[in-house]
Formats: sequence, C-alpha cells, structure tokens
Amino acid sequence: MRKGYKWILLFLLATSMFLTSCCNNKNENNVSSDDNMNTNQNGEQLVSTDKSNKETTQGSTHDNEGSDTAGDVRIKLTFNNEEVIVKMFDNPTSRDFLTLLPLTITLEDYARTEKIHYLSKELSTEEAPTGSDPSVGDFAYYSPWGNIIIYNKDFGYSNGLIKLGKIESGVDKFENIPDNIPVTIEKIN
Repeated sequence: MRKGYKWILLFLLATSMFLTSCCNNKNENNVSSDDNMNTNQNGEQLVSTDKSNKETTQGSTHDNEGSDTAGDVRIKLTFNNEEVIVKMFDNPTSRDFLTLLPLTITLEDYARTEKIHYLSKELSTEEAPTGSDPSVGDFAYYSPWGNIIIYNKDFGYSNGLIKLGKIESGVDKFENIPDNIPVTIEKIN
C-alpha cells in the first residue's frame, strides 16, 4: 500500500510541474506580445510601449521621452516684445493643443519652478503616458488639473503629466516674467 501512495504522489507532482510550466509559457507569450506592440490588420506597428519607462510613443522611431516631433511643428510664445520658440512633439495631446491656436493667455508662477495656465478645454489624453519626468524647457499639459506648463526648473516625476514639446530658444525669459502678462501662442510652421 505504501508503494501505491508513492506512485500517486509522484504522479501528482509531475502533473503539477507540467501544468505550471505550460501556464508560465503561455503567460510569457502573452506578456511579450502585449507589452511590445499593437498591430493593425496588415501587421504594421501602431503603438510601441515600454512599461519600464512609463511612456508611450507613436511612430517607428522613438526615445524614452516620447519626443517624436510633429513634422517639425513649432509654436511661438510672444510677450513683452520677447519670443520663445517651442518644438512640438507628435502625440494626440499636442495635436489637440495645436487646434486651440492662436491663443492669448496669462501665465502664473507655480512654486518658482513652472509657469502655468488653466485651459478652458480639457485636452485629449489618448495614448498618453502615465506620467513624465520634466526638465527645464519642457512644455507640458497636466491632465489632472487641465493646465499647460512651462518648466523653468527641473522637477520630479509627475503622474498625469504629458509633454507637449520642448523650448528651443528663450527658456530663460520665463524665469522673471511677472504674473498676468498676456502671452500670445501661435503656430509658426
């Protein structure tokens, strides 16, 4: 009778190991295909995601900040006879922002780190990253509050922060801009 139990236990152990191995293999296949890309009916890559950096980018070339440019689209911010040029990124939120232009706003200082303005309309967060780690010169949208941001200092990772573009020239002009100065934003190409 003891030999019967040994064989039953051995059989159960072998079956358990086999089933565990099959389940792990199936899960690995699902994770690798879901995390790496989504494809359309023709097998073309639509969106590539890298969950290690919490960013999502469009297109075939990308870096870890999601900073593909929207066909070299630039915007100009004008205030107090000063001009700042921003190179826009190609993502749904940036494209949605561009539909609002031209726009005249006022900026207010927030924590001596950024200049902000609350938009009257929420921007699209489709395909947006869960958050971003901004640095000096980033032009961004903070979806939880519905405001655009211009960073004049580095800041830590923020959930809900979507980068819209990067200032190419004139970031230093925002450090001392007083609150409530009209700023005109327009597309230049």
